[in-house]
Amino acid sequence: MAPWRQTGEEYFLFCSMSQEQPDHIVDYNKALKKYASAMRSEGTKSEALLWVYVLKNKQMKGYTFNRQRPVLNYIADFICKKLKLIIELDGVTHDNEEVHVKDLIKTNELASEGYTILRFTDAEVYNGIDRVQKEIEFAIKEIERNSSLPLTSSGTPSKRET
Repeated sequence: MAPWRQTGEEYFLFCSMSQEQPDHIVDYNKALKKYASAMRSEGTKSEALLWVYVLKNKQMKGYTFNRQRPVLNYIADFICKKLKLIIELDGVTHDNEEVHVKDLIKTNELASEGYTILRFTDAEVYNGIDRVQKEIEFAIKEIERNSSLPLTSSGTPSKRET
């Protein structure tokens, strides 16, 4: 089971089951490509904020992140293929018990395939994007520390994604 970390009334989920770090996603689901493209053009405000101020253009420790990317039978809000790191943002609809259960199933299924999942609420992004950024940085450091990714003296990978 994945551990929940409480942060006031908000939460995020950190879950990782494998330390293997492939250079590409073998779990890419082409059947969801059109739907993912539509979701990119209709993104939420919290997704736009996280994308522009934290993840876009290799801002996060030089790693490439993609938005609304199909993986297995799901679409990840954000994914770094090299790290097998998925970031999910939850709006108010995720407070619904049925949606919450679906989120847990999605998280567990992705984690069982070796993905690390970070889950934040929209409110966490709006009210503390700096803290969200630090949580992502911490998760990346843990993945780097526990993986075979080559590190430079500054602690960042020596090979960057293209």
